[in-house]
Amino acid sequence: MGTASGSAFDTETLRRAIEGNTGNNLLSLYADDAQIRIVDRNNQPSHPTVLHGRGQIAELLDDVYSRDMTHKLDGCVVQGDHAAYSESCEYEDGTRVLAESMVTLRDGKITDQLIVQAWDE
Repeated sequence: MGTASGSAFDTETLRRAIEGNTGNNLLSLYADDAQIRIVDRNNQPSHPTVLHGRGQIAELLDDVYSRDMTHKLDGCVVQGDHAAYSESCEYEDGTRVLAESMVTLRDGKITDQLIVQAWDE
């Protein structure tokens, strides 16, 4: 399985990582120097939250995956060194979250990600 270049990023790998019980598999998809920008109601486009490196990304994933919620990959398109995907989450109380991501890849790892998310209030 996989390509000669060792590219680790494909839709099924991403699905297993997102829909897993911990953020560990998802963290493994990020390059050491990866950056995530998050835009939502609290972090507006001119002032996004910015995470630098796998340490800060690990903290985010640990927080997200410690919550009582389900995660589902709704769709993913990979084209060359770029990918886009949609994720839907639902808390135990029925509150829903939608997140759209655009990512840049290097050697099959995510180096840059923009997440735009919204949730029920």
